[in-house]
Amino acid sequence: MGLTAGVRRRTPGLRREEVAQLAGMSVDYYTRLEQSRGPRPSRQMLTALARALRLTEDERDHLFHLTGEEPPRREAAGTHVRSGLLLVLDRLHDTPAMVATDCGEVLAQNALSRALSGDVLARPPRGRNMIRRFFLDPAAQELFPPEDRPERAREQVAGLRAVASARPTDPEPAALVAELRAVSEEFARLWDEHEVAVRRAATKRFRHPAIGILELDCEVLVDSGHNQQLVIHTARPGTESYERLQLLRVVGLQDLTPTSS
Repeated sequence: MGLTAGVRRRTPGLRREEVAQLAGMSVDYYTRLEQSRGPRPSRQMLTALARALRLTEDERDHLFHLTGEEPPRREAAGTHVRSGLLLVLDRLHDTPAMVATDCGEVLAQNALSRALSGDVLARPPRGRNMIRRFFLDPAAQELFPPEDRPERAREQVAGLRAVASARPTDPEPAALVAELRAVSEEFARLWDEHEVAVRRAATKRFRHPAIGILELDCEVLVDSGHNQQLVIHTARPGTESYERLQLLRVVGLQDLTPTSS
């Protein structure tokens, strides 16, 4: 802990004066906190205590909740896919699935996801964000029937607003919003409507150039850090979409686009 060594102790653990020293507060103030006699601690003091006690994020959040405070925002997701999500993704062979950040960056896909919507990771880094591609790449909107595209656009914007609101100091969602507002009139118009929605389960229709329309149920599983998501698309057994999804699984990444005569 960085403390000066002392005499041998009968019981393990930090003493009050040691916790106070590590947290940068007086022993009297810390004692009054322990005994519920002091004023409600500030967020800065709670953070110092959590750091001094080396609390995990969950333990720190619990400490904040005990005092009636909102816990600090957790760090944004990186580009490294969490092992638990990869483990599940590797076992999904009969349904399209991918791992993405809450800002729309695709991090991993299974084979059926690539067959349905293309190999996103084969694109340059800027082309791997689903929200950016939807508004800036006309080919990305071709994945959905024309009559469904306005609703898909609203969902994309509302979801990004939820992320930006949850992480107000994070430059990633702020930069994406600024970029899209500057270059996409549709995005700017929808953003100014101030709709917000966390991405959850939904039913969506996809267009495949050879298979046709597939109506799929979308489930979003969020990891413990709430920054990476496992997105799974399934078809209801007995439906035409289910049969088409089975066909897509058989042909995989083969080029089924009809050749022109």
